[in-house]
Amino acid sequence: MTSMDGPTQGSGEQSAGSTIYYGWVVAITGTLTVFACLGIGRFALGMLLPSMGESLELSYSRMGFISTANFVGYLVAVFLSGWFSSRFGARAVIVTGLAMVAASLLAVSRADGFYSALIPFTITGLGSGAANVPVMVLVAHWFKKSLRGRAAGLMVIGSGFAIILSGWLIPKINMWGGVEGWRTSWMVLGAVCVAVTLVALVLLRNNPREMGLEPIGEDGSAGNGAVSGSKPRGTGKTILHLGAIYFMFGYTYVIYATFVVTTLVRERGLSEEVAGTFWMWVGAFSLLSGPVFGTLSDKIGRRSALMIVFAIQMSSYLLMSTDLGVVGVYLSVALYGSVAWSIPAIMAAAVGDYMGPDKAAKAFGLITLFFGGGQVIGPAIAGMIADSQGGFSGAYFMAAAFALIAIFMTRALPSQAK
Repeated sequence: MTSMDGPTQGSGEQSAGSTIYYGWVVAITGTLTVFACLGIGRFALGMLLPSMGESLELSYSRMGFISTANFVGYLVAVFLSGWFSSRFGARAVIVTGLAMVAASLLAVSRADGFYSALIPFTITGLGSGAANVPVMVLVAHWFKKSLRGRAAGLMVIGSGFAIILSGWLIPKINMWGGVEGWRTSWMVLGAVCVAVTLVALVLLRNNPREMGLEPIGEDGSAGNGAVSGSKPRGTGKTILHLGAIYFMFGYTYVIYATFVVTTLVRERGLSEEVAGTFWMWVGAFSLLSGPVFGTLSDKIGRRSALMIVFAIQMSSYLLMSTDLGVVGVYLSVALYGSVAWSIPAIMAAAVGDYMGPDKAAKAFGLITLFFGGGQVIGPAIAGMIADSQGGFSGAYFMAAAFALIAIFMTRALPSQAK
């Protein structure tokens, strides 16, 4: 651990007696935070929807509305998280959000109908947003421009670990518990979130100044079109542009994340265990998505990296919209997982580039409102399309079309972040 006797040099160099910069401890704790607040609090739902929906007799539309309620809560928390973080500090808000996720998942395990599932999942969304937005903003405080993409990429892979856990564990618990096994699954996942809450309470810090440190890294790099020491040149219009792109990501990726397991079980005839294996592969592929594409965006620029990611996602959605057998499913899962968490990592780095650390929290909160809006609308519309067409092919094709539009929107970004 870095020596706490005094600050490091302004350039971000380590002191002579240090072994690791504490910012990386914060980043790894951020990985655990994302693992709990998003990976478990959101993506485990897709794995549990088939058994939960059957037990509670939920239609596709009601499944979609439960997912939407989660994102409504997320959106409200995003709107308020900046104010709460400035008043109480990011660490306090993150820990409170994680505690809300844990408590609400335990409540979901006792649901006996649509509304008793809807209300706790809304609270889960509130906790997810309260924890996720401030923890992602920490990278702008602890790391300079040349390392922000890498640090943010490390944080976002927490969702991948959670997907692997849910894809492996939930089918086993459901098989052991029978038709009501999903209740035990939510209880176990809630207990895991309690443990993560305690870790975050102990290890997170709001900024390096609290420990007598300075941010590590360089202020600029040739890879993203800035010279060392260059000042951020973002504008309100640019942030709204980023927000519109983030909306497209939120709208499209969540359709896949929410309904892919349901699609495999109800439309492709796979068992829940086999579908869970595919969901595990999504998580496994996604472990590299944040670090690889976050680091790539440090090298080639945020804009170019975003365009590559959207193109890969579009291909994944198109593959899932047509029944090409097991090979098509594998390709779709591999493509989706390989870029799953890359856009949040790139966006967290981009707002720091455009606006600087002091304004990054408000800027990231604003674009996350757009992101949350996409997540609110996506599952509800996809569920209604599935009810009207008897399946999700049309919903996946719609997601592919939106991803294509996002590529052109990204191409039009100003050159500060490329």
